[in-house]
Amino acid sequence: MTESSPSVFRPRSSVEVHMIAIVDYGMGNLRSVQKAFEKIGATARVVPFPRDIEHASGIVLPGVGAFGQAMNNLRAIGWVEPLRDACARGVPFIGICLGMQLLFESSEEMGQHDGLGILRGEVKRFNNGLKVPQMGWNRIRLVGAKHASPLLRDVADGGYAFFVHSYYCVPRDPEVVLATTDYGIEFASVVGRANIFGAQFHPEKSQSVGLKMLENFARIANF
Repeated sequence: MTESSPSVFRPRSSVEVHMIAIVDYGMGNLRSVQKAFEKIGATARVVPFPRDIEHASGIVLPGVGAFGQAMNNLRAIGWVEPLRDACARGVPFIGICLGMQLLFESSEEMGQHDGLGILRGEVKRFNNGLKVPQMGWNRIRLVGAKHASPLLRDVADGGYAFFVHSYYCVPRDPEVVLATTDYGIEFASVVGRANIFGAQFHPEKSQSVGLKMLENFARIANF
């Protein structure tokens, strides 16, 4: 799927299973993400097989680790095409940390690796003289009119979120950037287009800012 694909959000059918699916591909803090959704009253389940997302109301792709290994795991289990297809069908989708990076076309982490290519752009390593990885709390700044994004409803501009990453996303289309963060350079910390979203930080570890964002995503997924 490319960014020229139709971007009309399609509501989920009322007869479909009311569940947010958390993709298990061996690269994420799955239980902590699940517990965060439970805390806001949303039903979220860790799913190990691609067929498990066929009727999900929303999909979460978490991730911790190396980009290349993550893509290898997704391919080996058979996740790549089902995830692309779900995004094309309009299923609400959010990538978290490495999961956000995987949405893009490529990464330079330990070589050159192809990503899911759902959003156009690349993933680059911090080279700004600061300690890598960035680990700890940092502010997110909402981008102009993007405050209207349903993912950022009532999220505080300048609020703190928890980051752990050595690489950052460089979208080709600036219109997908919903929030930025400064770590020697200004980088995209939240992205979004139609039903597709990404957060470079860990919402499940980011207290009020992160829980509000997950609550908003659950609302987008018809909870």
